[in-house]
Amino acid sequence: MPGWLGGLPLEVLLSPAAMAVLGLIVGSFLNVVVHRLPLMLERQWWGDVAAQLGDAESHRRVFGAAAPERFTHAAGLLEQALEKLQALGLARPASRCPACGHRIRWYENIPVVSWMVLRGKCSACSTRISLRYPLVELGTALLFAATAWRFGAQPATLMWCSVLAVLLALALIDWDTTVLPDNLTLPLLWAGLIAAALGWLPGLPLAASVWGAVAGYLSLYFVYVFFKLATGKEGMGFGDFKLLAALGAWLGWQAILPIVLMASVLGAAVGLVMKATGSLREGRFVPFGPFLAGGGVVVMLVGLPMVLEWIGQA
Repeated sequence: MPGWLGGLPLEVLLSPAAMAVLGLIVGSFLNVVVHRLPLMLERQWWGDVAAQLGDAESHRRVFGAAAPERFTHAAGLLEQALEKLQALGLARPASRCPACGHRIRWYENIPVVSWMVLRGKCSACSTRISLRYPLVELGTALLFAATAWRFGAQPATLMWCSVLAVLLALALIDWDTTVLPDNLTLPLLWAGLIAAALGWLPGLPLAASVWGAVAGYLSLYFVYVFFKLATGKEGMGFGDFKLLAALGAWLGWQAILPIVLMASVLGAAVGLVMKATGSLREGRFVPFGPFLAGGGVVVMLVGLPMVLEWIGQA
C-alpha cells in the first residue's frame, strides 16, 4: 500500500523527476557549503592560534621569565583582524557578489535558470559567475534522480541522497583546498554505523559496517605509513582515512578494495593528464578524496555485486 505525504503518493514524491528537482535545490546549497565551510574552519583555526599566542602562562612555562612579548602582541593583532570580519555561517549573511558586494536576490538564485538568464554574469557589475555553480546543481540533480531510480520510492532513497550530497561536498572541498573537514567525514561515518545498527541498510549488519569502517581507515593508514617510511614524505592526509572509513561503514568491508582500485586508477589518470597539460603545478598533488568519493558513488548506485564482478571478485 503506497505511503502518502501531503496528499501525494511516495511514487510521485520520490520519483526520479521529483528527486531531480530536489537535487537542484540541494546542489545550490552545496555550492554555499563548499565555498563557506573552508573559510569558517580557517577563521576558527586562526582564532585558536590567537588564543595560543595570547596564553602568557604557556609562554613562561616554555621560555621562562623572558617569554617573548611579541607573541602576545601578535595575538592581539590577530584578534583585532578577526573581530573586523563579518560573521560567517552557512545560512548568513545572504549571498553577495564577491566583486561588487551586490546582494543576490531570490530570483537571481534559482538553480541553473538564474545563471542562464544572467548569462553567467553578476547583474550589477557583470563579473563572470563560475560555470561550476550550475554544473554542481545539475550534477546533484542527476545523482538524486539516479538514486531514486536505483532504490525506488522508499524513504531509504532520501537517506542515500543525503549520503551523496555529503560526498559531493567533500569531493569539491578537497579538490579546492586538499582538506577533508572532520565536520563532514565524522558525521558521515557515525551516520553509517547508526543506520546499520537500526537495520536501515539491508544486507549490511552492524558487524559488517563496523569492520568496513575499520578496514577503510586502516587500509589507507598502512599505505600512508609505508609510503612515509620509504620516501620520508606524506602521500595523503588523515581525512582520506576517515572518508574511506565512512564509505566502509555505509557499504561494508567488501566495498573497500573496489573503491580504492577505482580511485587509484582514475586519480592516476587525472594526475597524468594534469601534469601533461601543465595544470598541475610543481610540488602540488592531486587530492585523493574526490576519487574515493567517486568510487563510493559508483558502488552505491551500481551495487556491490556488479562492481565485484567487474574486478573479478564476484
